[in-house]
Amino acid sequence: MARSKFLGTKINPSRFHKSQIKYLLILSPLVAFMALPLIYIFNVAFKPLEELFFYPPTFIVQRFTMSNFVRLFSVTGASGIPMSRYLFNSIIVTVLVLFFSVLISTMAGYALSKLNFKGKKLMNEINTVALMFVGIAVMIPRYLIVEKLGLIDNFFVHVLPYLAIPVGLFLVKQFIDQIPDELLDAARIDGARELQIYTKIILPLIRPAIATIVILSFQSVWNSADTSTVYINNDNLKTFAFYMNTLTSGTNGVAGQGMAAAASLIMFVPNFVIFLVMQSKVMDTMAHSGIK
Repeated sequence: MARSKFLGTKINPSRFHKSQIKYLLILSPLVAFMALPLIYIFNVAFKPLEELFFYPPTFIVQRFTMSNFVRLFSVTGASGIPMSRYLFNSIIVTVLVLFFSVLISTMAGYALSKLNFKGKKLMNEINTVALMFVGIAVMIPRYLIVEKLGLIDNFFVHVLPYLAIPVGLFLVKQFIDQIPDELLDAARIDGARELQIYTKIILPLIRPAIATIVILSFQSVWNSADTSTVYINNDNLKTFAFYMNTLTSGTNGVAGQGMAAAASLIMFVPNFVIFLVMQSKVMDTMAHSGIK
């Protein structure tokens, strides 16, 4: 009787069960605490300028206004370039980086995982070593390379440094390693070429890894103002992240706080939406790649 009662109880029931109450009591306060920054960034973007300087500061907006966004889209920088130009540059750069970084990472990951060629082991080791270096550590050699290529004040300098993502290539390779070689051999016996195997078999099976690359690439390029600061002198080629930094600098220190809050929300929302949509696939990638 006791055994049948035990077997009839699910450890993780699909519907609400009273046994879940204790978990809800523990997790609900944690979820509410972690949601506070999200609530704050949405509220501060719609505060009027005087409310931004209340003391003590208010968490929830009291007088909702869209004036910060109106001013942000209507104002022009010191060079006379409208904000929409910076935003357009960021969108184009982000789309190009996402497409080419996914293409390069998946093709390189497939080659390093399933194809045999001279220098394969060395390339794997170089990519592993590259994981140890942060962007700031290679800024000087990167600048020298960009200068030698003649990309100073060139729009594509926004794209080139973000195409090779060592962590993205590592995750993709580890994910492809889980695909049985017998599956690819069977496709080759049926007459499939390597490009067909890549497009028809590899890409559909590594969608979680692709989602991870999209998130990593998007966050690195969308939020970065370094390229515009270091490599670009022409304001027409600079991005929205750079423009954000100018809103609270110099004479705009106080007057630009409302516009900066609105710009921060514009920068934050795409990151939030992409991660919210793809976070389950990211967890699948970490599980298959061996990262704990």
